[in-house]
Amino acid sequence: MKRCEKVVAEFVEKRRPPPHLRAKVDLAFRIAGQSVELFELRPHFQDKDRVLEHPIAKATYNKSKKIWKVFWQRADMKWHGYQPYPEAASIEEFLEVVREDTHCCFFG
Repeated sequence: MKRCEKVVAEFVEKRRPPPHLRAKVDLAFRIAGQSVELFELRPHFQDKDRVLEHPIAKATYNKSKKIWKVFWQRADMKWHGYQPYPEAASIEEFLEVVREDTHCCFFG
């Protein structure tokens, strides 16, 4: 779990905007149970004290198969399997799929 957190933190740190823009848009992640979720942070357009999270990508580890299931969030606000790459062998492979974003599902 520690290694996973370190790898994801390094990925996020490389993709974050410059420090002077982070109050307007930022990138973050959370690990909950067997899932890693990447999301964007932006202030609410009417209430600057409220921060909104916009999901980008999610991977859930399947212990029995020893694979990561890859998901993206569609306009219906539900997580869907990422069809070009529904599974990843490692957290690094998941992050590479997100980085490449060949179908513009994660970062548009």
